[in-house]
Amino acid sequence: MMATDISPWFALPAALLLICGGLLTLVGSLGLLRLDTFYARIHAPTMGNTLGAGCVLLASILVSSALAQRPVIHEILITVFILLTSPVTAMLLMRAAVFRGRD
Repeated sequence: MMATDISPWFALPAALLLICGGLLTLVGSLGLLRLDTFYARIHAPTMGNTLGAGCVLLASILVSSALAQRPVIHEILITVFILLTSPVTAMLLMRAAVFRGRD
């Protein structure tokens, strides 16, 4: 077995997480195109892309842990930053839109 071979017990969940992450990001991007108002439009990509990035990072943690043969958790910091900054940015954009819409 080579150092780059990954056990199917790690490869299959990582592949499923990558597929789910891609589909969630695709759905979020399509929601950006299909929805009518700004408030509806901002919601879909924020949720879809945040969850999609979370799935991709979890898959990366699984593969990195399998290759290093030890738990690799430094990518959790990346996950925390993405999961915190994306919704906060969307919330600030929505508040700015509400503030601009006042008479």
